[in-house]
Amino acid sequence: MSSGDTEALGIVGAIEVECSPWLEDNQWVLDIAAKDKIVVGMIGNLEPGKPDFDTQLDRFARNPLFRGIRYGYLWDRNIRAELKNPGFIAGLKRLAGGGYTLDSANPTIALLEDLIQVGDKVPSLKIVIDHLPKIVIPSEAKGRAAYHAAIQTLAARPNVFVKVSAVLSKIGDHIPYELAPYKPKLDALYDAFGPDRLLYGSDWPNSDPLGSYAQVLRVVREYFDAKGPAVAEKYFWRNSVAAYGWVHREKGQPGK
Repeated sequence: MSSGDTEALGIVGAIEVECSPWLEDNQWVLDIAAKDKIVVGMIGNLEPGKPDFDTQLDRFARNPLFRGIRYGYLWDRNIRAELKNPGFIAGLKRLAGGGYTLDSANPTIALLEDLIQVGDKVPSLKIVIDHLPKIVIPSEAKGRAAYHAAIQTLAARPNVFVKVSAVLSKIGDHIPYELAPYKPKLDALYDAFGPDRLLYGSDWPNSDPLGSYAQVLRVVREYFDAKGPAVAEKYFWRNSVAAYGWVHREKGQPGK
C-alpha cells in the first residue's frame, strides 16, 4: 500500500507490530522507520526471561520509536509455561518500569487467562490484546462462561486495551463488507471495555485475503463514527497514545 493510498484514507501514522522472530529485524524496522515518518512507533520481538533480554531491551529502547514487545502463542512460544519462570516475570517488570507495552498475539480463551495472570504478577504493565474480534467464542456453556469471565476480569483493569482489528471474516460462503454482521461482536467489546480502551488496528497485510484496506477500515469507521466524533477520535488515535506513548513525528499527525 502506497503513501498516497494511506493519505486518501486519512491515515497519517502507524505503529508497526513485529511479525518476525529474528532479533535483527527489530533493527531493520527501526532503520526503515527512521526514514518514513508515518511510523510513530514499533512493537518489537524480544523474549523476557532469556539471558540477553536486558541487554537487548537496552539496545532497542535507545530509539524512542521502540514502544514494547509482542508475546503470545507464536514462534513456538508458550506464555503459560513462561509464567512459571521468575526471569520472565522480571523481564515483564522491566518493560512495565520503562513504560513499555506488551502486545499479545493469536487470541484464545487460554491466552486471555494467561494475560490475567500477567496482570496479577505485573499490575503496572500495559497490555494490548491483539485481534480480539477474531477469537472463536465456544458454543458450549462451559467455554462461553470461561470466555465471558476472562473478558469481565480484563475489562476491570484500566491498563488493558483491546485492538479492534481482524474484524472481517468469512460468514457462510462469503465475506461481508457491511457492518451489520459484525456489529454484535463489536457491541460486546464496546460494552465491556468502553470508549477509552479500544484501539484501531488493521491487521494489514494479513487482512488482504479478506478484503482491501479500505474495506477493512470502512466497517469499523462506520461503527465508531456512529458513536460521535469524540468516541471515534479516541478509537482512531487518542487511546493509542495511552496504550503505547507513541512519538509524534509530523505536523499532520494528531496530538500536538
